[in-house]
Amino acid sequence: MSIPSPGLRPGATIGMLGAGQLGRMTALAAARLGYKVHVYAPDAADSPCEQVSAASTVGGWDDLDALEAFARSVDVITLEWENVPVPAVEHLARITPVHPGAGVLSVAQDRIAEKSFVNGLGIGTAPWRAAGSAAEVARAVAEIGPRCVLKSTRLGYDGKGQARIGADTDPAEAWRSIGVADAPDAGIVEGFVTFTCEVSVIVARGADGAMIAYPAVENRHKNGILDRTIAPAKVSAATAAEADRIARRIAGALDLVGVLAIEMFVTPDGGVLVNELAPRPHNSGHWTMDACLTDQFEQLVRAVCGLPLGSVDHVADAEMENLIGDDVLRWPDLLAESGARLHLYGKAEARPGRKMGHVNRLFPKGSR
Repeated sequence: MSIPSPGLRPGATIGMLGAGQLGRMTALAAARLGYKVHVYAPDAADSPCEQVSAASTVGGWDDLDALEAFARSVDVITLEWENVPVPAVEHLARITPVHPGAGVLSVAQDRIAEKSFVNGLGIGTAPWRAAGSAAEVARAVAEIGPRCVLKSTRLGYDGKGQARIGADTDPAEAWRSIGVADAPDAGIVEGFVTFTCEVSVIVARGADGAMIAYPAVENRHKNGILDRTIAPAKVSAATAAEADRIARRIAGALDLVGVLAIEMFVTPDGGVLVNELAPRPHNSGHWTMDACLTDQFEQLVRAVCGLPLGSVDHVADAEMENLIGDDVLRWPDLLAESGARLHLYGKAEARPGRKMGHVNRLFPKGSR
């Protein structure tokens, strides 16, 4: 008996670029819907994603033959890491559809392109200036103000490639610390903004333009890494609506197919400023795995496979805690904790700053 489907039929294979925990959780969601996953990455062997995938290819992002063979072995391609080189994505897309595509990645991979894109939509961000040398850092600080953060334009995450700047900071030392060479637009200086909390919204968009967004959540960091997510965020209805509007506006303008996370600052007057974009599942969306009718990983599968987007209704309030480094050693206690749902990523070695898993704690809806 044939199974009617508006998109890829069960049994199809999804190609996954990147082999980390986000790919792993997407592969598990894909399996629930009857799909297989073939993962491609330079480090795919015994990776979190490879452990639960039907197939894997270890190959470089510049290995055109390996990329072509991979593309011909799958029905659609997605990613769990927005820093896959754009030329690799362009090469793959000549053979098999890739969602999100190279145009989305070219914006999300570069902080200057990202800020310019968002500002071009009339959406606010912190004040910023491009910088390509210590002298340009000093000039940017003079224009923005003494309290800033210097970031590498590309590849920085979880506090890496960043340096805080205060009134007594030596711009040359800050420039050296982020590890980039003098080059036009190699760095960006962002002014500090006064904010009451950081929130994020994850929005899904299909190829037909259909969109659905999860409620805004509050993110709390420790040592530059997300520590906890509180869902939903305790912000006003007006602020939540503005965060939702911004997320949908950006996803539509990018012509996104997939999921997009937008990190935002909430200002004291309830306004919202965009901080960063991530066109893939996001750490702040892990709570959806246990508290929503459709989690962010299944939503990605639905979007890239041309299926109807799922309901984002949440059946419980939630708090997600990241397990960083040796935090994972608490796993026996977490398994015994009532109301806690443990998710481990299959990584063999716990290191400082390494995300080893997370735990979702559920609470009655509306109780927090």
